[in-house]
Amino acid sequence: MHPYLHLGPLNIPTFGLMVATGLLLSAYILQADFNRRRLSADAFWMIGVAGIAGIVGARLYHALESPGEFFADPWPWLISRFGFAWFGGFLGGLTALLILARRAKLPILEFLDACSPAAAAGYAIGRIGCLLSGDGDYGVPTLLPWGMSFPNGVVPTTERVHPTPVYEFIIWMAIAAFLWRMGTKALRGPKAGGEIFCNYLILTGAARFLIEFIRINPKSFFGLSNAQAASLLSILFGALLLWRLKKREAPTP
Repeated sequence: MHPYLHLGPLNIPTFGLMVATGLLLSAYILQADFNRRRLSADAFWMIGVAGIAGIVGARLYHALESPGEFFADPWPWLISRFGFAWFGGFLGGLTALLILARRAKLPILEFLDACSPAAAAGYAIGRIGCLLSGDGDYGVPTLLPWGMSFPNGVVPTTERVHPTPVYEFIIWMAIAAFLWRMGTKALRGPKAGGEIFCNYLILTGAARFLIEFIRINPKSFFGLSNAQAASLLSILFGALLLWRLKKREAPTP
């Protein structure tokens, strides 16, 4: 693995490089969705702000997953280059996007629909950063032929393990393509606003919940990892919101 790219005196973290690439791709996809929906907004500015908020949220959520250790010595947790929680990043980024959408006077549900494929694709690219850096986001040992070892990773292992970042990259890119296609169909005919966002919450929540069974994360809630608990909340909220939207759109007898 290659945690850093060495360019003369510069050492560029590959994780940070792929996160930046993921944000850039997200901005391009979101701007394309704005254009086809005829929404007047600057996706690159929004993604830039949301990216910073997401990084802060991911760092704080990760730190608070171990509150005793964090409050005993918080500074190393806050300034470390490693240790980010997906759900914290999602909450931080989503909060920033909602504030920006409100200030831009965009219809919230349509805005969230437009953000969904961009968010899925950006996450997928970010996981390649986890793969390149070998930051411990890999899975449990496996004898499958595509198992990988990370002897030079940030969190090294010489065992062949499940390359879960590769799995997530494939799954999340497939989700992004599916959500984009949903958006295309929505523009051709009536569809409840927010339905694409609900599918994003359900599909990504289900994918992360299942991936966690072969990840090395510690268990906490009823034998589930923190990420699995957050994923269940994502699925539940997405399903309830989708049910409410469908009920609101259903014709009254």
